[in-house]
Amino acid sequence: MSTEAAATMEIETVPSESKPESNPLPPKPKFEPLKAHEMSDGRVQFRKVSVPPHRYSPLKKYWMDIYTPVYEQMKIDIRMNLKARKVELKTRQDTPDISNLQKCADFVQAFMLGFDVPDAIALLRLDELYVESFEIKDVKTLRGEHLSRAIGRLSGKGGKTKFAIENSTKTRTVIADTKIHILGSFANIKIARDSLCSLILGSPAGKVYSKLRQVSARLAERF
Repeated sequence: MSTEAAATMEIETVPSESKPESNPLPPKPKFEPLKAHEMSDGRVQFRKVSVPPHRYSPLKKYWMDIYTPVYEQMKIDIRMNLKARKVELKTRQDTPDISNLQKCADFVQAFMLGFDVPDAIALLRLDELYVESFEIKDVKTLRGEHLSRAIGRLSGKGGKTKFAIENSTKTRTVIADTKIHILGSFANIKIARDSLCSLILGSPAGKVYSKLRQVSARLAERF
């Protein structure tokens, strides 16, 4: 009986519910990059660079060399405030990048420290350049003739030592009284600073040259 009942039972097959097709994600929205004035909510950003008295005449002489790349290429407004004796910079509506303002301020500041315009203009074109400043007294406390001799050792006869350090380390150096300013990349500034510190501490120029030769050979291998 049970077998007959099993035979007569009808087995209903329930059709499996088809899974709903997964909807494809909407395409990613594409936003245009923000302009400089939009990043700061439309506010104009300013920078001011003080002009020391001894750089007033050179600034007058090379004003167009400074003005042209800042205004035309970096799209930053620049003017000289004669009353406050400061160079003023500000962003414009068409400034492509907000970082251009700081680059221009660094460029003008480098010129005020004593760098030539062709050297300082590299700050506008390359991102990894810096200016580092230190004083002779930060390395060693010297007075009177000892200080004068140390400054003489740094520059060398006719600036020979200074040029040798600049060329081997690919940096630019300004020795303004007891202040020293170095323009270059981070690694190169360190090498130039170490050489200058050795000279201040009393190392003979020949010893510094031989160390520079080794370092410059190592730099050439790296690149």
